[in-house]
Amino acid sequence: MATAAERGGLLGRVKSLDAILATAEKKGLHRSLGAFQLTLLGIGAVIGTGIFVLTAEAAQKAGPAMMISFVIAGVVCAVAALCYSELASMVPVAGSAYTYTYAVMGELFAWMVGWALILEYAIGASAVAVGWSGYFVGLMKSWGIIIPPALAAGPFGGGVFNLPAAVIAGLVTVLLIVGTKESARFNAVLVLVKVTALTIFCILTLPILKGEHFTPFIPNGWGTYGVVGAAASIFFAYVGFDAVSTAAEETKNPQRNVPIGLIASLGICTIFYLLVAAGAIGAIGAQPVRDALGHPFPPGSIELTNQCNAIVAGGAEQPLVCSREALAHVLRSVGYQRLGDMMGVAAFIALPSVVLMMMFGQTRIFFVMARDGLLPEKLASVHPRFRTPHVVTAVTGVGVMLAAAFLPVGKLADYSNSGTLFAFMMVAISVLVLRRTDPNRRRPFRTPAVGIIAPIAIIGCIALYIMLPPIAIAVLPVWGVVGLLIYFGYSRSRSHVGRGITEVPELSPDAPPSVGVAPLPGAPAPGSPEERG
Repeated sequence: MATAAERGGLLGRVKSLDAILATAEKKGLHRSLGAFQLTLLGIGAVIGTGIFVLTAEAAQKAGPAMMISFVIAGVVCAVAALCYSELASMVPVAGSAYTYTYAVMGELFAWMVGWALILEYAIGASAVAVGWSGYFVGLMKSWGIIIPPALAAGPFGGGVFNLPAAVIAGLVTVLLIVGTKESARFNAVLVLVKVTALTIFCILTLPILKGEHFTPFIPNGWGTYGVVGAAASIFFAYVGFDAVSTAAEETKNPQRNVPIGLIASLGICTIFYLLVAAGAIGAIGAQPVRDALGHPFPPGSIELTNQCNAIVAGGAEQPLVCSREALAHVLRSVGYQRLGDMMGVAAFIALPSVVLMMMFGQTRIFFVMARDGLLPEKLASVHPRFRTPHVVTAVTGVGVMLAAAFLPVGKLADYSNSGTLFAFMMVAISVLVLRRTDPNRRRPFRTPAVGIIAPIAIIGCIALYIMLPPIAIAVLPVWGVVGLLIYFGYSRSRSHVGRGITEVPELSPDAPPSVGVAPLPGAPAPGSPEERG
């Protein structure tokens, strides 16, 4: 029977930690990931469009001071990661911030977080697909193959329909339906490709940086279209580390390995980002493009696109802020034409893995919400041949394709950030609440100085959120209203906790071992020699 708290009023439906852990043990996912695999998973999910593409977006807002923007965003992510680590070690089950919030703040807040995570994963996957498209189009151009402008970008980028972005999103959707285990074998290789490409970029650009390219260092001030605004946008470069937390239910010794994976992957990526930003700025400069009155154009706007086209048409070299393939453009500009092409090849090969991981994370969130009765069980139905959640994957894939086809990478990243910042804030609040409501529960990892770290995470998330462009700020409440209509119209009456169902029947012997969810990238198949060994 459910407790009074579990079946309480609007804010009283809290699913106990014991019930969550019991559910995961009886109807859960296969545990096979270690600390090293989780660190690779985190690096693979984090390093992507943020650094390969959004460097130009950050430069248009902050100029050379985007290095400070990377630090600001990294600090907010670091304190959020420490909060994530405590909850992930206490509640080592799938669902990430959604599950943690359900255990601490209650069902309504959990639904809001889960709904916001759709913005993080699905819209984030669209942003990465658009970033991949920029490198693909540039690579084809360098090889003499011109993709018509109308099909190379969406309306904000001077085109009509971003065909390459839609195609790569569609291919990843098919791959996820067929089975992620096939693609998982290449996860470590793709991480190596990205890390090697960024290392070569630093080796080539750092020795030739020029001090004058860093002046003026803060051309646009600290506001929405300045350093902090750039940090709000570049925050997307760190999104993905929580995929490690999402994988907690499939982790061996999660109390130890999840915190290691979270913090190690975040630290490695931060170092890379600062070195790459310094190399890009020092090599060719990173000053914003301005209008006739000296005001910087808004990133991702058609006005900026038109001005960039005019600069190139006038015979001048394309500024960094105008490039859709920032790192490859830097290398070509300093004389490394073929290495610039190789950077494009690295992005071409590696960025789809980030699309895959974000869409994979989306299916994980849907899976857990369906397991709690908040979404139709049909969404977690299993393909009879591939044994993957094909329905929810197909629905997610269609949404990702449409967003990628028509919206620019910067706007998509900002929309994704709005949902992510909300989820991260709720995790930090949950840590504080749980320290007071359940102080005696075992915490294998304790957030250090939680009275300082958690409030910094909360304030940091709010500060970055209000520094997003106005339309990105508006996306979250509008999306939230839609989610609340679904919750009160459908989910609340079907909630397992609300109906007093806190126990889940054991799986039958012939049930799919992963409850209809494809194996996590890097995880051996159940019954395989790797698992038995």
